Amino acid sequence: MAAAKSPDTAPAAPVAKRDRTHYLYIAVIIAVALGIAVGLAAPDFAVELKPIGTGFVNLIKMMISPIIFCTIVLGIGSVRKAAKVGAVGGIALGYFLAMSLVALGIGLVVGNILEPGTGLQITDAVKDAGHEQVDAEALPPVDFVLSIIPKTLVSAFTEQSVLQTLLVALLAGFALQAMGSAGDPILRGVEHIQKLVFRILAMVMWVAPVGAFGAMAAVTGSAGVDALKKLAILMLGFYVTCFLFVFIVLGALLRIIAGLNILTLFKYLGREFLLILSTSSSESALPRLIAKMEHLGVSKPVVGITVPTGYSFNLDGTMIYMTMASLFIADAMGTPMAIGEQIPLLLFLLVASKGAAGVTGAGLATLAGGLQSHKPALVDGVGLIVGIDRFMSEARALTNFAGNAVATVLIGTWTKEIDRERVDQVLAGQLPFDEATLLEDGHDAPAEASEPDGDKQLAKA
Repeated sequence: MAAAKSPDTAPAAPVAKRDRTHYLYIAVIIAVALGIAVGLAAPDFAVELKPIGTGFVNLIKMMISPIIFCTIVLGIGSVRKAAKVGAVGGIALGYFLAMSLVALGIGLVVGNILEPGTGLQITDAVKDAGHEQVDAEALPPVDFVLSIIPKTLVSAFTEQSVLQTLLVALLAGFALQAMGSAGDPILRGVEHIQKLVFRILAMVMWVAPVGAFGAMAAVTGSAGVDALKKLAILMLGFYVTCFLFVFIVLGALLRIIAGLNILTLFKYLGREFLLILSTSSSESALPRLIAKMEHLGVSKPVVGITVPTGYSFNLDGTMIYMTMASLFIADAMGTPMAIGEQIPLLLFLLVASKGAAGVTGAGLATLAGGLQSHKPALVDGVGLIVGIDRFMSEARALTNFAGNAVATVLIGTWTKEIDRERVDQVLAGQLPFDEATLLEDGHDAPAEASEPDGDKQLAKA
């Protein structure tokens, strides 16, 4: 009888959990619609709701550093060969640079075809709004490199810098790797901390509908319909460009290299896309992307290195935004740039964009800072896109997230650190993701079993 009960009860728990979280994300959709309605009906009141959305995003952001630390330490610490970790990182950075250049190129072509800024006029108010963005978080290249080093070992967790956390985690991971079996108790402790952090994150996610309502109401109330009408061409062109990049460029790479359909992968990540759409921040889905990629069958080292690094260096949506916004501003100011001027500016922005890595909503500030350093005359026009930047940031965040999800699968395929049989089962819905804990079903047993398998794969490599 006991044998008969276990098959019946085992699948029942995941079904109940999926049902509860299913209602949660339906509530998020309803909250987004209500937020837009309130923003249009009572814009002044809606703007006052901004702290609600900001508070929810901050709740998510406070979890990012510990999750990145635990993920990287577990990924590197459980691998025997340090050279393999370096190989994964090298492949990832090479891929990120190549895709950033592709994104810049696509944005360059579309921006030159549309020329959306032609005919707009610059007022003193617009100029002031543009210059206000210059003193934000974007850093010059040298200061950016120095900012990666935290003031103390602990301050990396309080500065909200993905790269500082990444550096400390890499050092800790390699140190545990060098300790050998003596570091096993520490690794087990970090694994328990990771489970605790994911459990806290699962609790925070139940506030998502409230946060989505506040965020959407505030942005709709502040921008209004009139502002959107005037800049609709730029917005539409940007959204179309991001769509083409994701489904043609990334879709083709995923099909050719990994043999997967991008729509199937995005269906698996549907709730993460909805979360990003409602918060306008790809950071809000970073912890869930790490958990879901591991559940999908990509090894811990690949996920632990690729995802956090990608959030700083693989910003495809931001690259497209930089390109089209720069061309838009130049045209609007009556000083269109020739190709010879465009390419150096965009390559400069490619570097400057890393200075705002991990800063939610810093795309506009990065653009203004880059223009100020390379071509100051164009900063006057940044104010033209202040009103719609929040709407464009949604496409930025969605594209950045899609690029990092695809990159994780591709790098896992190239390094042979992906379980293809498990990938097929997960994408077919046969191995459901445990939404309650953000960890795969089975908890301790699969987690412990996955490390030796990873080592075996590394030994074969």
